[in-house]
Amino acid sequence: MRVAEPIVEKVQDNISALKVFEKEILESNNEKFKDTILNFPIVYIHNWKSKNDYEVYVGESNNIFQRTRQHYSKMPDENEWQHNLSDGNANLYVIGHEHFNKSMTLDIENRLIHYLMSAENIKKVHNGRNNPQNRYYPIEELDDIFAKIWKKLRKDNNEVFPLETAIKDSAIFKASPLHKLTEEQQKAKEMIIEKVVKALRNDERGQLIFVEGEAGTGKTVLNSSTFYELYCQAEESNKELKCQLLVNHDEQIIVYEQIAEKLGLTEKYGKVVSKPTTFINNHSENDPIDVAFVDEAHLLLTQGKQSYRGENQLRDIIDRARVTVVMFDENQILTTEQFWESQILEKYRNQAKAENNHIALYKQLRMQVDFATMDWIDSFTKERCLKKIPDTFGGYDIKVFDKPELLDVEIQKKAKESDSMLSRVIATYDWEYSSNHRPEDRLMRYWEVLIGKWHKPWNRELESELTRKEKRAIKGLAWAEQPQTINEVGSTFTIQGFDLNYAGVILGPSVKYRNGKVIFDPLESCNEKAIRNRTLSDGTKQKFGEILIQHEVRVLMTRGVNGMYIYACDPELQKALLEAAK
Repeated sequence: MRVAEPIVEKVQDNISALKVFEKEILESNNEKFKDTILNFPIVYIHNWKSKNDYEVYVGESNNIFQRTRQHYSKMPDENEWQHNLSDGNANLYVIGHEHFNKSMTLDIENRLIHYLMSAENIKKVHNGRNNPQNRYYPIEELDDIFAKIWKKLRKDNNEVFPLETAIKDSAIFKASPLHKLTEEQQKAKEMIIEKVVKALRNDERGQLIFVEGEAGTGKTVLNSSTFYELYCQAEESNKELKCQLLVNHDEQIIVYEQIAEKLGLTEKYGKVVSKPTTFINNHSENDPIDVAFVDEAHLLLTQGKQSYRGENQLRDIIDRARVTVVMFDENQILTTEQFWESQILEKYRNQAKAENNHIALYKQLRMQVDFATMDWIDSFTKERCLKKIPDTFGGYDIKVFDKPELLDVEIQKKAKESDSMLSRVIATYDWEYSSNHRPEDRLMRYWEVLIGKWHKPWNRELESELTRKEKRAIKGLAWAEQPQTINEVGSTFTIQGFDLNYAGVILGPSVKYRNGKVIFDPLESCNEKAIRNRTLSDGTKQKFGEILIQHEVRVLMTRGVNGMYIYACDPELQKALLEAAK
């Protein structure tokens, strides 16, 4: 059954224009149009330009005219959004549909807020509280109706309303606290909030909530959603809350900072996002904050280096917060400074379990894979076993290429398609790279991945050639979202924690195949942070390069949402992969 077209009307956002619009509705000869606007729930969007960007307020109401007059009559102070409606630079979109009911308008409102918060040109969303609905009639029409609404909004203003694919591929959208959570995530969120509320009420200290889950199980969304919900609840109850979101990843921290700014957290509460070292250096054990949320906690340092002079960042964070919530995946530990000795990791795990504060996430949310495909990836990256690549029958796409040029061409094609623009080539760290100095070989313009005659710059190498305007355009974007990076090769240091539509994975010389087993060879790696000695707590030195390269390969092989293309430099591995793909 074909879904009816929605009504999307745009008027100037002032009392005079609203009166004219109301008169037109009342005098309209189109009874269905009149009935939909006057007698059905409505979704509306106030939007105005703020310097070079836009700000928005999204709402829903059973009486659009009464509700809008309330906004106009409110006496705004400098912190209220309504004062922006009086300068003649604002528009109001009124959105209706014959199948709108309260539940559907709330879901449409939620999705509009989520999309607009993720849009590049939106500086701030003034009502970011999420209120997802469960089953209702006709929920099966929601996606179609929303797509038609967005298409009409985009036709009117594509700066405010960009392509849906651009929204969904953005790092902000994927890390947003406004996602509708799965049942598993929702239960975890409710448990975390319950534990936090109890600890703060009882003035407890040193509480640790330990959340474990593999790549793609929704840890980041759970983290941001719970963090934001606590601030919303504190605001509603007019209570003071000191909460920090920490992540030891240069790309991810930019994403979280943008989310905090767009949802107004930075303006209200100051700096709420930081790197662990910054947090530890700026906070005292004598004045702990209420809650510290740590995303990618497996990236925390477990020994000192440069600006961090401690011995274990998790311990130092726990000492500076009443409650610490960590998102952890030991299969994504990549450097010796992050390596957790088993007895120390178990100590923290058991501490959480003893307090019934341990949560495990299992459901794979990133990759559109069936069990057989996930089993193939698990076997390769965990058991070092190369199985036959399963037939996916139109699902997740795994292809093996016998030349890097062919893999590159295929990823380039995918990146030109509107539904797979976020496709990039990524590789194991088996070719030299330094962010501090240029290659000594004068014939080398960049640090490059070089395989035979095929070569391509490492990540961040092409940025220096961009114009000022181009650099401004990519500011704040994750590596894979920047257009020039289609001509680069990403590493785990730029891609960890992020998604790609299709991942073109180059397995360098450090990944081999011998005697029926996958081998991870530290002698072939250029990742000094993974292959150098690590001094253990008992004073002995040990190498963990083999396991850390294994983790590196798993990170690369779990980036693609829709597919993974593979090329292996090792001839025996390449031959075995091609055979496995038959």
